[in-house]
Amino acid sequence: MEDYLRKNFAVEPKRPSEEALRRWRSAVSVVKNPRRRFRMVADLAKRAEADRKCKILQEKIRVALYVQKAALNFIDAGKRVQSKLSEDVTQAGFSIGADELASIVRSHDMKSFEDHGGVEGLAKKVSVSLTDGVVPTDVSLRQNIYGYNQFAEKPARSFWMFVWEALHDLTLIILMVCAAVSIGVGIATEGWPAGMYDGLGIVLCIFLVVLVTATSDYKQSLQFKDLDKEKKNIVVQVTRDGCRQKISIYDLVVGDIVHLSIGDQVPADGVLISGYSLSIDESSLSGESEPVNVTQQRPFLLSGTKVQDGSAKMLVTTVGMRTEWGRLMVTLSEGGEDETPLQVKLNGVATVIGKIGLVFAVSTFLVLTIRFLVTKALHGEITNWSMSDALNLLNFFAIAVTIIVVAVPEGLPLAVTLSLAFAMKKLMSDKALVRHLSACETMGSATSICTDKTGTLTANHMVVDKIWTCGRTIKIESNKSEDFWRSSIAGAVFNILLQSIFENTGAEVVKGKDGKNNVLGSPTETAILEFGLLLGGDFKIHRKESEILKVEPFNSVKKKMSVLVSLSSGGGHRAFCKGASEIVLKSCSKIINVDGKVEPLSEEQKKCITDVINGFASEALRTLCLAFKDVKDTSNVDSNSIPEDNYTLIAVIGIKDPVRPGVREAVKTCLAAGITVRMVTGDNINTAKAIARECGILTDGGLAIEGPDFRDMSPQQMEETIPKLQVMARSLPLDKHKLVTYLRKEFKEVVAVTGDGTNDAPALHEADIGLAMGIAGTEVAKENADVIIMDDDFTTIQNVARWGRAVYINIQKFVQFQLTVNIVALILNFVCACISGSAPLTAVQLLWVNMIMDTLGALALATEPPHEGLMKRPPIGRDAAFITRIMWRNIIGQSIYQLIVLAILKFDGKRLLKLSGSDATAILNTVIFNTFVFCQVFNEINSRDMEMINVFRGIFDSWLFIMVMVSTVAFQSIIVEFLGTFANTVPLSWELWLVSILLGAGSIIVAVILKCMPVDKRKEAATTKHHDGYEPLPSGPDMA
Repeated sequence: MEDYLRKNFAVEPKRPSEEALRRWRSAVSVVKNPRRRFRMVADLAKRAEADRKCKILQEKIRVALYVQKAALNFIDAGKRVQSKLSEDVTQAGFSIGADELASIVRSHDMKSFEDHGGVEGLAKKVSVSLTDGVVPTDVSLRQNIYGYNQFAEKPARSFWMFVWEALHDLTLIILMVCAAVSIGVGIATEGWPAGMYDGLGIVLCIFLVVLVTATSDYKQSLQFKDLDKEKKNIVVQVTRDGCRQKISIYDLVVGDIVHLSIGDQVPADGVLISGYSLSIDESSLSGESEPVNVTQQRPFLLSGTKVQDGSAKMLVTTVGMRTEWGRLMVTLSEGGEDETPLQVKLNGVATVIGKIGLVFAVSTFLVLTIRFLVTKALHGEITNWSMSDALNLLNFFAIAVTIIVVAVPEGLPLAVTLSLAFAMKKLMSDKALVRHLSACETMGSATSICTDKTGTLTANHMVVDKIWTCGRTIKIESNKSEDFWRSSIAGAVFNILLQSIFENTGAEVVKGKDGKNNVLGSPTETAILEFGLLLGGDFKIHRKESEILKVEPFNSVKKKMSVLVSLSSGGGHRAFCKGASEIVLKSCSKIINVDGKVEPLSEEQKKCITDVINGFASEALRTLCLAFKDVKDTSNVDSNSIPEDNYTLIAVIGIKDPVRPGVREAVKTCLAAGITVRMVTGDNINTAKAIARECGILTDGGLAIEGPDFRDMSPQQMEETIPKLQVMARSLPLDKHKLVTYLRKEFKEVVAVTGDGTNDAPALHEADIGLAMGIAGTEVAKENADVIIMDDDFTTIQNVARWGRAVYINIQKFVQFQLTVNIVALILNFVCACISGSAPLTAVQLLWVNMIMDTLGALALATEPPHEGLMKRPPIGRDAAFITRIMWRNIIGQSIYQLIVLAILKFDGKRLLKLSGSDATAILNTVIFNTFVFCQVFNEINSRDMEMINVFRGIFDSWLFIMVMVSTVAFQSIIVEFLGTFANTVPLSWELWLVSILLGAGSIIVAVILKCMPVDKRKEAATTKHHDGYEPLPSGPDMA
């Protein structure tokens, strides 16, 4: 079976090929209900149509942006017809309509923009202050006039739509027809109401199956809808009522002042208020890959585009469906998400079992019919046909159809969806947002995690701990006064230090809702700015002392931030630079002394400063250098170029960022689970090594290298180095991408990688599982990720791996359980039909068994929470067999036990149970049905663990499992005791109930015996063997 599945039902977890998707679709056969089975499968035809529409729309937008705006320049502004304002707009106090505003930005109409008075004029017309932003009380009014920042979505499907979908099951439709005929013929032969019970029993059972199926599917769809909304939710920084605050993208209104920085998605159409070096990637909208520079001469910003470089403030002019992005998003939502490898594999399993079931169903019908005809012929009644004969044949047909209902495990692929929906919901509450379903599965196979340091392993709560300046190191303590710091740092140096902190920063001091000053920015920027405030500096005063001419924001390639300012006091220009200590120190040729004088920086001093940097780093401090340069030659300043060298060193700063609580234990758990953890950071190598040792990542035999060394390695060197590599410092995003590619392609590892910056996008895209940071991560990183770690915590990553394993194991449990029921039900009915001429399980009983094993079984087994034992096993191999030898051992062993028990009851039950009288056959058939159901109930408990003997461990942790067990037993009691007329059962004495339960419970003892039987797992284990030669971790009853 495995070879057949690998050949026809294997797809890649990420970006599967069109050919693979089409191949498995064409291989699927014997589908009872295509609408339900393929509900969570991508519609390739719709997707192709959506891609075509998308390209047409992108081309229209491209024409609008690059052709229409050129044409508009030739149109005389005087000839333009002013749009007439609606009464609603004027009554609300606005002077411009939504459509006119949208048109200006969409068509990049500079003439109209200037006619309206530029950004200040537009702000006046939408009644907003460019400094204070929107007044919160105006938000609902603005939404009514200009619309909501939400895109049109398909209305959610109602519960009745799922009921209607469940009724499209072909076998259920046939059974309904059989039930209708049975009622008609029954009443004609047996009279009212006795004749209608058999048919009515089937109808009631179908109704129950449909109701349970629809309820399960509906609840699942609601979970996915909530998760989908969360995926699209972006947090935006705005100024409202004079306060900087974070709001949801859905709450954005026309007139909002939005703050943009590298990696952000532009949340609505708007115009630039102010900014530095703003470069926008419009490829998602227009298809053009070349970034666009947004300036006061070209101030238009379009929703859905990405900030590639720089920072800015923008005025929102258009929201929601009036933007081009809104129209594009509706098109992009067509076609659905790619199916996961497990969903595809289980469609294959369902196909194989379905074909076998079909053969058994047809064989059972033929055997029963032939026996019936032979019996009639032997009695010489072959020419005499009555209504009861027709009813018998109809009953045989109904049993055959019901065998198909049981044999085709329609619920198998849907059990994956159920398990994933459950896992995603639980992970959401554990601060992990799964963007792609397949990532949840793939994480269970992860063999390597490449993680960032800052914010993931560390707490991301940074404070300046030490500063080195003018040849001395000062320990920073927050309880010291401003006078103390002035006396500790020489006066001239003190002033230039404050200037470098407040002028060269990406953070801001803003007034919060509570009226207090808050520092907003990245943790590193915030720490430095808070240090400046501790020294007694004032953000606004220092900013007024000079005018910023150009800013080069920090990025992970340059590893520094530079700014060029025009000094108001003495005139002239000054450049400030801060960043990675070694890089900034290399660009310094001078140093400031105690008297505030600039003197040349000797090689000996450089060596001394390097020792200071290494000393700070070995204490796990993040080190940065601050430097400045006075630009004497101003002839070149017009081009706004910031000098690259000949800087004067001011200070070395050491920032403390403690390791997060629980990280060491999480790393230990990952290592115990066979997952290698590697730290990839842009920090100094000594800082990285100190933190890695503290986290338990860097071990005695492990290797720590720097990015430039890794970059220059030959393929042979990489092959030798990577298995031992545990820390990579001073790395570029390119190094991370190279490491991930090598691990995946050369070492066949399943790699999870974390990232937060825009430049991390290629590595996140390349990895098997891309993990973006929810707090520190940019929108570009999040868009390329498969999972968003909402709290940026490594412990959450370990939790995702745990749930990934749980999903895979849970589906294996369910498959083991379902295959056992299938084998027993098929063989029992077929053998009994051949030998005795009647099937022991009726259509109604088989429908009830089908519900136990399909919908209820999936609910019970596919939603089990993970236990600690999961992280003591090796990762699931990339090509590991899905139905393992252990599973086959359990399936075959349990099937043999159940078949022996049920066969003995069928052929010798009357004697063994001392049954006599007219109702002996009815009692025996009820006992067989009851025993069969209890065998499944106890086998469901057995399936909770495929290797562990103690299957009751943690049973009360899964309330859903307990609920399913209780409701199954309760409803079985009702069927036997009270619904005998419909289900062909009779009430049983307590002794016979006890016999049924004890025979069912016997499967627990059988399971214990089976689990003690050794299974050769070498072939399966080979798929999980590590590239470094280590054997997989021990697994089995002792280690599970």
